[in-house]
Amino acid sequence: MEQVFVQDKIFDKIDVLAVGEYDNCTFNNCDFANNDLSHCIFVDCIFDACDVSLTKLNKTAFRDVQFKNCKMLGLRFDTCNEFGLSFSFDNCQLNHSSFYKTTISKTNFKNSQL
Repeated sequence: MEQVFVQDKIFDKIDVLAVGEYDNCTFNNCDFANNDLSHCIFVDCIFDACDVSLTKLNKTAFRDVQFKNCKMLGLRFDTCNEFGLSFSFDNCQLNHSSFYKTTISKTNFKNSQL
């Protein structure tokens, strides 16, 4: 399977994302609910007002990723790629999400529901 590499791009209101690496991208009002983002790599990305509820995150890499105003119900962060795992949450709904045995010591949760 061929993977894409995308850098410095803004995505607005999309609901499907190709497997690949996304570097310094912004995702606005995207609906990835019940989608599969497995094996994707996100570096220095921002997700703003997105719905990623019940999305599969098997081996997904989040490196310095910010989630703002996102609906993120039922996510399994414990299945993510732990190498460089770093993210922050601002005004997000993370109910029923799992961080079981995941090292997230520097993670910020601001005005978020867990």
